[in-house]
Amino acid sequence: MRLLALSLLLSSSIVCCCAQSLVTRWVNLLDPNLSQWEMYLGYHHQASYSGDVPLDEHGETIEPVGYNNNVANVFSVVKDKDDFVLKVTGEYYGCVFTKASYKNFELKLKVKFGTRKWEARENKLMDAGILYYSQGPSGVDYWRAWMLSQEFQIMEGHFGDYWNIANAAIDIKAFMPEGSMSAVAANKQPFLSFGVGTKLTGYCMRTADYSTPHNGWTDVTLVCYEGQSLHIVNGHVVMVLSNSRYNDNGTFKPLTEGKIQLQSEGCEVYYKDIQIKTLDKLPDAYQQYFD
Repeated sequence: MRLLALSLLLSSSIVCCCAQSLVTRWVNLLDPNLSQWEMYLGYHHQASYSGDVPLDEHGETIEPVGYNNNVANVFSVVKDKDDFVLKVTGEYYGCVFTKASYKNFELKLKVKFGTRKWEARENKLMDAGILYYSQGPSGVDYWRAWMLSQEFQIMEGHFGDYWNIANAAIDIKAFMPEGSMSAVAANKQPFLSFGVGTKLTGYCMRTADYSTPHNGWTDVTLVCYEGQSLHIVNGHVVMVLSNSRYNDNGTFKPLTEGKIQLQSEGCEVYYKDIQIKTLDKLPDAYQQYFD
């Protein structure tokens, strides 16, 4: 009887451990064939772009490149020593996006910029981003390149800023902006609402710049759980967000699950060590930011 009880106890422990490993294990999202991603390309935007549908010299509508048509080899996987690296030229606005959707997860990756800029960003900062909770068709945003989503911005000096994409909205711990000033995140401030259908714009600055100097590889972590999220740069929480949602003809609806997009946005950018794990609960180290 004792042997049977011991056997059952060991079996139970093994099952629990296996279940936990399935929940917490890191999954690599990058391989040479981009087998876990699809892509969308919109337009090679000009500096004069103002949000309207691009037209050719005859005034005819220019169609976007579309899905899974890697024009000009915008997306490729190259080697950096022993690492696979996703190279994004930025020539066309668009993204790679995961085939799978994610709800409660932790995503981590390393990112750095290249040297090439294209006309739309020629005199602007290098820019890209991670778009999460991505749903619906591509090309519904101002730049006609991305899905409805929330953005973890990756920009020179602005790693971790927030932008709403399309008609998304969210609450962020931040100082209330004054006049023409941008809102600035602060982890101990009250939540303010940003995005379509709120009183504030769809933009908020990170708490501070913690990106790696001289364009070194910067470690980026995105934590999402039940509509809450944390933007983390080189180990520093630079933004606390909650109540992810979107505005559907005047009615807010939850935006708490979706695909992950990595942007192509007018400049050269590199991503590597892209890994994700699902979360069955928000770890205490992260939960404290919402208590």
